[in-house]
Amino acid sequence: MVRLNKIYTRTGDDGTTGLVDGSRLPKHATRMEAIGAVDETNCAIGVAIAALNGTQHAPTLTHIQNDLFDLGADLATPAAPGGEDFTPSEMTLRIVPAQVEWLEKAIDAINENLSPLRSFILPGGSEGAARVHVARASARAAERRATALAQTDATNPAALAYLNRLSDYLFVLARAVNRDGADDVLWVPGQNR
Repeated sequence: MVRLNKIYTRTGDDGTTGLVDGSRLPKHATRMEAIGAVDETNCAIGVAIAALNGTQHAPTLTHIQNDLFDLGADLATPAAPGGEDFTPSEMTLRIVPAQVEWLEKAIDAINENLSPLRSFILPGGSEGAARVHVARASARAAERRATALAQTDATNPAALAYLNRLSDYLFVLARAVNRDGADDVLWVPGQNR
């Protein structure tokens, strides 16, 4: 369990932040952008949980929030120089394929009750669905930041897969919240020309 006695440390006053391995990076570094985007997604999911007001989806979303903290820790732990070993250990928290598989099963469970799409849908319908869509868009932004990081630094493939599945999960969840798609707002191409 993490214990925080003091919130401020003053170590970041120079514009840097510490990583799990003790190294320091500028707060605007690509790795920090990815970590921050994951945090923003976690916050957006928290807002969605509040909007859904205790529905059956809240426990799954809380599970995902915990996974996102794991994912942030994963991104905050660079691979050893020259290595791409993303095996978790007692001192290294990593996203593992089983977490991605769990998310895929959650997607499949929701999707089996949804009517097939006839069009793209606009983010909206109910307030809860709209907030889930905001979280979905945030998850896509986090994925873009994480894949940008992967272009320059070794990044756990399972973490990237988790972010990719997360936006899919949030998409089908928004449809489920919209009465299994009955309240989806369909895009009408060229409607306002």
